[in-house]
Amino acid sequence: MSCKNKSKKLVGLSYDEEEEKCLKYYSSHHQILLVGEGDFSFALCLAQSFGSASNIVASSLDTHDEVVRKYKKAKSNLVALTKLGAEVLRGVDATQMKSHPDLYMSRFDRIIFNFPHAGFHGREDDPSMIEKHKDLIRGFFKNANSMLSSNGEVHINHKITPPYDDWCIEELAIQNFLLPIECVEFKKEDYPGYNNKRGDGSRCDQPFPLGKCSTFKFVLLTKEQSNPRNQRILSNHHYPLKSLTNHLSVTTISN
Repeated sequence: MSCKNKSKKLVGLSYDEEEEKCLKYYSSHHQILLVGEGDFSFALCLAQSFGSASNIVASSLDTHDEVVRKYKKAKSNLVALTKLGAEVLRGVDATQMKSHPDLYMSRFDRIIFNFPHAGFHGREDDPSMIEKHKDLIRGFFKNANSMLSSNGEVHINHKITPPYDDWCIEELAIQNFLLPIECVEFKKEDYPGYNNKRGDGSRCDQPFPLGKCSTFKFVLLTKEQSNPRNQRILSNHHYPLKSLTNHLSVTTISN
């Protein structure tokens, strides 16, 4: 499934079914899981680009009532998503999602978590706050790695300026059997209609300043890469802000 060929033909299907529609790294042929949605505007952005949401599962930690109370556009976004065929799940904890009854044994080509955040419980540069964020990411990776299809990818959109770079998400990924393959600049304007939200407190429906941020992409580690020694080598490797033409292999990484 590739977004490079937007008119891919599949034998036996009508034209509407044959055409692959893409937005950035996401295809109408991908089975997509969205985690930690706020007002569900990112999910709706993808769905409207594809012309359908039958391949999308959009989830949030909040319950339905909480989502509608927090975000003024949430209700209309949810109605639109449902009409387009999305499966919408509420009350999904990203750190326990593989056990959710509606996700158990499911496999996805793309699992996306936009700007994960453990809540506003202190200064962002406070070490204890950073650990809370890292615990969230760690738990998410631990669940996502068992929910990927064979060629699936986990994507996290994340700020890359201090103190957010102290979350060390590449290292957390490797510790949970996921290999960083690409890190590219994230541009909000690439996703028409998407609105990032604070998600908590009295200003929960307000956007937060994005600044410099990136899309981090991960795939499952191979059996060889999962060896504890090789995991340590990978963890010590620096992954630059650029596209990697090939998946990193253990043999290309040295101490």
